[in-house]
Amino acid sequence: MVNAAIVGYGNLGRGVKLALKNGVGIKLTAVFTRRPEQLKKEITEVPVLGTDKFSLPKGLRIDVAILCGGSKEDTPVQGPIFAHKFNTVDSFDTHADIPRYFRQMDSIAKKNGHVSIISAGWDPGIFSLERVLGDAFLPNNKSYTFWGRGVSQGHSDAARRVNGVIDARQYTLPIDNAINKVRSGETPEFSKKEMHKRLVYVVTEEGADRERIRKEIAEMPNYYAEYDTEVVFITKEEMLKSHSALPHGGFVLTSGLTGENTEILEYRCQLQSNPDFTGSVLVACARAAFGLHQSGHKGAFTMLDVPPALFSSRSVDELKSHFM
Repeated sequence: MVNAAIVGYGNLGRGVKLALKNGVGIKLTAVFTRRPEQLKKEITEVPVLGTDKFSLPKGLRIDVAILCGGSKEDTPVQGPIFAHKFNTVDSFDTHADIPRYFRQMDSIAKKNGHVSIISAGWDPGIFSLERVLGDAFLPNNKSYTFWGRGVSQGHSDAARRVNGVIDARQYTLPIDNAINKVRSGETPEFSKKEMHKRLVYVVTEEGADRERIRKEIAEMPNYYAEYDTEVVFITKEEMLKSHSALPHGGFVLTSGLTGENTEILEYRCQLQSNPDFTGSVLVACARAAFGLHQSGHKGAFTMLDVPPALFSSRSVDELKSHFM
């Protein structure tokens, strides 16, 4: 049995908790949060600890810490801290910064004898695998990734960090014309704004400078600056009524040649709840991190580096018998 801890209890943390409840061979043993006293009223079945406290209650064993904070400010700080103490899994999704973050986590995990699986989820994560497989299987290929329509947790969190913002929900909208061109066999060069639009619903503090907030969001590097971004200001009541669900999804399409033939590989995911599905992926990765550690591995890994069998709760014989 793998003992897992959740670090951060927002939407993703709740998704991980649900996944652990349904998981096989893995269970929740603790929750780390910046608001332990408040959360103890909600979570009574396991210890609730402060993120700055590593003196565990007597008899508590944590095999893997699953980091559920935002990629903009939480994970870059908490990842290295927790990798000193535990095996870790996170969903760091700032694509441009993944190589640097990987090197940092790899150094810390190796030094402390731990395994850290970084940037896990569906993108980066599952979609990363699909891009690699498409590139491997089809020579002279062109790969395209489309996200949405859906809510991006990372981009929403980044918008919420802007001063004066109470809440934000960011929808990624794929451009249908671009998808149809790829499906028809064309291999055009797209700019980011030709593939997606970003729509952000924002609730602000009373008296906040909305034009400053609009500009700061639209010009945010690595998140919004390279897209057509529309910012719409709404009330708390409208946010609760119309934007409480967190759907998402997307496509990875690879177009390439086999001889003189054009082949198209397409992978699609359609999610009613982004955090619940991402939580399920993180729990599978926690199982894999524990397996790697038990086998004597240490350092940082991505989902590209992990043998698929380690994600599963099933035996190797069962996988070969029923999934091959």
